[in-house]
Formats: sequence, structure tokens, C-alpha cells
Amino acid sequence: MNPYAKLTFSLSLTLGTAITISSNHWMMAWTGLEINTLAIIPLISKSHHPRAIEAAIKYFLVQAAASTLLLFSSMINAWHTGQWDITQLNHPTSSLLLTAAIAMKLGLVPFHFWFPEVLQGSPLTTAMLLSTVMKFPPITILFLTSHSLNPTLLTTMAIASAALGGWMGLNQTQIRKILAFSSISHLGWMSIILIYSPKLTLMTFYIYCTMTGAIFLTLNTTKSLKLSTMMTSWTKTPMLNTMLMMTLLSLAGLPPLTGFLPKWLIIQELSKQEMTTSATIIAILSLLSLFFYLRLAYYSTITLPPNPTNHMKQWHINKPTSTLIATLSFMSTLLLPLSPMTLALI
Repeated sequence: MNPYAKLTFSLSLTLGTAITISSNHWMMAWTGLEINTLAIIPLISKSHHPRAIEAAIKYFLVQAAASTLLLFSSMINAWHTGQWDITQLNHPTSSLLLTAAIAMKLGLVPFHFWFPEVLQGSPLTTAMLLSTVMKFPPITILFLTSHSLNPTLLTTMAIASAALGGWMGLNQTQIRKILAFSSISHLGWMSIILIYSPKLTLMTFYIYCTMTGAIFLTLNTTKSLKLSTMMTSWTKTPMLNTMLMMTLLSLAGLPPLTGFLPKWLIIQELSKQEMTTSATIIAILSLLSLFFYLRLAYYSTITLPPNPTNHMKQWHINKPTSTLIATLSFMSTLLLPLSPMTLALI
């Protein structure tokens, strides 16, 4: 892709995100989301592969439908209350439509079908953007309207997302699809606590972005797209693969790594809100995700392929490991000792 075109799309992504997260009027928030959608589509389809074109079309159709629902929700609310302020979402129908629209934007169950397919058709760097940056504006809208949302609906969608994200990721061999179902599962954790502690949802999202960014950048460096290619990458970059294993275990939420912190705090907050049943269910469902994270970690460092693989082995990495990967990997694994400061901020 032309560097100037790539710069234009990247700046448009930044602009769209900035407009949405800084707006307090529904029309401005909608405009930012639309700019984001139009800017990411060329980045999805830049390889001109039929699967990439299909992913771009699926992404456009789903996001257009979600934006329509969001606009419809805000117009109904403005019709009944006379308010275009995002924080003044008082009408129950508007609240329901907004929840559906944001669930479509994020890929929450039952609006999750597009997300694994789009991620599978995108390049690794674009898949990283779809999993992290593109989720920030919808999460911000949920944060601003959290006091108006339906707790029962959100809890149901959250538990369903955690269950389906873990269950569907079990038999996948494509790494991007595994990370897509991982994203759906983590969104369940963010949604279940949104009404009771919105700041905790944001903190969980930031930590998730850090870990996912580290994983996607590492996979992009080693050019690993499937489990079979992942098994041969150990000989190329042993240290990078070791950090990848640690980051995957952190994403699974194992102590004493960073990923344990949000799950611990969410379960603690749910217990305070007398939602012990929901906390128990979502904690048990995270064991499903743990299985495929462990399988990825096992393939990344411990397993050597038992027979010759049917792809060309690349024994040298042309580019050195970037400082960004090192920083994100460090933050993804070693931030748990900072949890007292995090608790003070929340």
C-alpha cells in the first residue's frame, strides 16, 4: 500500500477515535464511529485476497447496521426527552437499541459471528487494530451510558460471551481466530462489571489491549498464522517465543502475571454486589479459554513438530525485535505488583 495512503488512513483512525471519545453529543459520536469504519476498511482489504475482500464487506455491513441502530437509538431518546447528550439516555427502548448497537460494534454474543471471520481475513497488524483500537470508541460510549443500561441484559450477554468465546476457541487451528474468540471472552468480563464499576471495565480493556498488542506484534515478527507454523518459530527466536508464552499465560489470567489483576478485581467487585453466582459462573467459564491459551503457549515454546511440516521454514528473522514489543511484553507480564496503586485509582 502507498505510504501516503496508509498515513491518511492511520490519521483518520486517530481522528475518528478522538472525535468519539471526546464528544458529548450523539451525532458527533456517530460521526467518529463512521470515520473509523471507513478508515479501517482499506487496511483490511489491502492484500486483495478474496478472503480479505470478503472480510472487508462483512465488516462494512455489520458496522453500517450497528451505526444505524445507534443513530436510531439516539433519535428516539431525543424525541422523548429533548436531549442529545450522551449521558442523558433515559428512554428504555433507546437503552435497549444502544446495547444492541454497541454489542454489534464490539462483537459481543449474540452479535459475534462477523468478528472471527473478519479477523481471519485481515493482516496481523490490521487484526491487532480491530481487536484493540477499534473497540475503544464503543467501550467509551458504554462507559458514558453505563448508568442507563439494563443490568440483566448485560450480565446475560457477558456470561454468554465468556462461554461461547471459550467454547468456540477450543478446536481452532488458525491463531487469528483463536485470538478473536479470546477477544469475545474478554469482552464478556468487561461487560459484566460495566454497570457496577465502569472504571474497572476501562482498566480491564487497557490491560487486554496491552497483552493483545504484544501477542499480535510478536506473531507478526515471527510470521506465525497457524499452530503448525508456530511450532517451527521456536528455533528462530527463542527469547521472543518465551515472552510470547508468558504473555499468553497472562492473557489467560494466571497469577502472578498482569492478566490476573482484572479478573481478580472483577470477581471481588461482583462478590461485593452480591452477584456470587455470576462471579462463579464466569470464573468457571474462563477455564475453557485457559485450555486454548495453554495449547498456544505449549506450541510456542515446548513442542517441536513430530513430523516435517508442509510449509517452507524461515530460519532467519529479517528485522530485529522492536522496543515496542519488549515494552508491551514487559507490561503484559510484570504489572501485578502495581495492583495496590491500581486499587487506589479505582
